[in-house]
Amino acid sequence: MIAAVHLLATLLICSWAVRPLATARWVWRAPSTGIILWQLVGLAWVSSAVGLLLAIGLAPYDAPIPVALVRWCRDLPAGVSPLWRSVLVVVGLLVAAGVAVALVVSWFSVLRVRRRHRDVLALVAREDRALPGALIIEHPLAVAYCLPGGRGAVVLSSGALRALSRDEALAVLAHEQSHARERHDLVLLPFAALRRALPRLRLVTIAADAIALLVEMRADDGACRQQNASSLAAALRRFSTSSARPPAGALGVADTAVAARLSRIGDGAPIRPALRWFALLSGLVVASTPLSFLVF
Repeated sequence: MIAAVHLLATLLICSWAVRPLATARWVWRAPSTGIILWQLVGLAWVSSAVGLLLAIGLAPYDAPIPVALVRWCRDLPAGVSPLWRSVLVVVGLLVAAGVAVALVVSWFSVLRVRRRHRDVLALVAREDRALPGALIIEHPLAVAYCLPGGRGAVVLSSGALRALSRDEALAVLAHEQSHARERHDLVLLPFAALRRALPRLRLVTIAADAIALLVEMRADDGACRQQNASSLAAALRRFSTSSARPPAGALGVADTAVAARLSRIGDGAPIRPALRWFALLSGLVVASTPLSFLVF
């Protein structure tokens, strides 16, 4: 039962950490560190939940989970294990399979939507030499978004071009190119899958919203390294008043918590390296605990 105790402790720690990490302000100054932390917490939360069910169900075998699982499969036809323990094992395997299926379904669903959208863009979008790397579509409202993927595309509407100055448009373009270059869609995918698998679990929603904000802040930082921070801030204010939203599968420039993002643009004060490494090492330790029981 030592494994079960460790896994339960890890599950409780991860569940408790969701709200403090979501409301922490120090991660705003280091969004890349916050993104890695959320990935580690999410991995630890899922693996400890699955591992806890397996550890309790396989406790009579007094062996590492992988070895005990093989023995349980061998003994299952003979009905050696008590029914309630077998139920826990089956539930644990179903949870793991459900998360994996949700991840695959989310991925292929997004790929299908993006493929269709690229086909439409090939017909209706045009290029603008003043904004190299952007596709322009005719739309009266201000819209700007990144369509991620191997052939990532940045799309701006004609309404956005009319509403923005050239510097503001270049800042928006740099923001969306940061999304495409760093493949932020892959960062968000595991949490989209968890939302699909556990749509009513509040902790999953909090985590997904928090990492979406950090992804936007990371893209803001990328834009500020290439363009003037005040231009990006002005562009965000203009987009925040628009009722238009990007299509499914895209990352829009003003999708998430514009006020919070505006409060930090231009604030270049980084967190201390000691805090960064302490946070990353803590997350690594928490994530490695349930994985060690599931693998060894």
